[in-house]
Amino acid sequence: MALRLYNTMSSQVEEFRPLRDNEVRMYACGPTVYDYGHIGNFRTFIAVDLLHRFLRQSGYSVRYVMNITDLDDKIIRNAARDGVSVQQYTAKYQQAFLEDSAMVGIEQPHLVRATENIPQMADFVARLVDKGVAYRTDDGSYYFRIASFPRYGNLSKKDFSEMRDGPRVDVDEYDKDSARDFALWKAPKPGEASWDTSVGPGRPGWHLECSVMAMQELGESFDLHAGGEDLIFPHHENEIAQSESLTGKTFARSWFHVRFLLVEGEKMSKSLGNFYTLRDLVLKGHKPSSLRYLLTSVPYRTQLNFTFDGLKQAAVSVERLRNFRQRLATGSFQPGSNPEMQSLASETMDRMRAALDDDLNTAQAQGAIFEMVRRTNSALDSGQVKADDASPLLTALEKFDEIFAVLKDDDCPKMKQVFDWAPTEGREKDISPELRELVQSGQLSDADIEKKISEMETARRARNFKASDALRSELTAAGIVIENTKDGVRWRRK
Repeated sequence: MALRLYNTMSSQVEEFRPLRDNEVRMYACGPTVYDYGHIGNFRTFIAVDLLHRFLRQSGYSVRYVMNITDLDDKIIRNAARDGVSVQQYTAKYQQAFLEDSAMVGIEQPHLVRATENIPQMADFVARLVDKGVAYRTDDGSYYFRIASFPRYGNLSKKDFSEMRDGPRVDVDEYDKDSARDFALWKAPKPGEASWDTSVGPGRPGWHLECSVMAMQELGESFDLHAGGEDLIFPHHENEIAQSESLTGKTFARSWFHVRFLLVEGEKMSKSLGNFYTLRDLVLKGHKPSSLRYLLTSVPYRTQLNFTFDGLKQAAVSVERLRNFRQRLATGSFQPGSNPEMQSLASETMDRMRAALDDDLNTAQAQGAIFEMVRRTNSALDSGQVKADDASPLLTALEKFDEIFAVLKDDDCPKMKQVFDWAPTEGREKDISPELRELVQSGQLSDADIEKKISEMETARRARNFKASDALRSELTAAGIVIENTKDGVRWRRK
């Protein structure tokens, strides 16, 4: 079965076919670095990361480019407020984005930045003017003439049949349904950052930035453009208009948009007190792996209701997968193989691929792996798993983790980074007891824990229960959960 994805342009699920055999060129709108990223942003970034991983697992060579918007109205305004340059203001939030992305397992794409491509953006504007689809105003700004592009509205499915020349909008983001000529280049205002270019002093408009950077990196036509659903109009609509007016070619063959999320059933907003960055949630003691798992648990085109109960259940699910892997990797099995287990591993991989081929149905893929976990655990309990069965079952688990990236037990060092960051931002009071306990448990290395468990078992066998209990209490206080099983003592960090 070939990969089928929903294309916003056609409003249909289509077979994904790249322009070049075995090579995918994809572009995603990245963060506007004026603040820390929130969980809605990261739902989109993780969904695109998951698509990237699956394309690669499917055998494609993938060129994945993401922009960092380090120049827009909000950034200009905030930098002026703080009395610093645009570059100084955005440096902090660019670094935070990279750290937060790594924290939730996002593989870094090829990153491009608006401020590094200003001359190319000015040249793009000049070429649009030469084609008669853009014009200069008296103050030195340049606008795109919407009426020159009859296909305007095809992506957002808005009817702009009554488009007229004249009305203009120079803000980067707007919610109006009316089509208005939008700013390609903004003349400098007093106190604003500006650049001297071939079209005069000023700075690019937000919509222009992505068109220029995408085509520079991927060519005039490429395979897939991704982003959050909030970008469909006006941002992506404007990208298409200016890009295709210049080249006469289809800008992006497929458009991949990720739905908003709710928080406890409500729209996320600061006024409701339900607005969370990734760092906010880590400060509350939630693991990055749990965040990634929850944000992938609902297919990208379905609205996700982010709840704290759901986040706790995600932590349980991740722990179950990690314990299952440990049980398979360290267990002692009778020689031979069980055809039922061999078939289960193969069928699970087939079910996961079929689910992800079906417009990235992550919920079904997760369901397939947990069905394998349930059936295998039952077989393990009854001694039906043989020595040759562990490898194919572990391979299925590895194929799952190539996409979902939650099995590596590295939450503690990642959470410690947030723990150490909090005092630098005056947020030490927001560090929860749960985070403090997790960080404390992370101070013990795996070797330290194994050594103490060995000492505990030695003391217990010598019937020195006082010493054994003291070691167990020490480990428990450090956030280490110890379980006695028929396969021996197992441990995990909380």
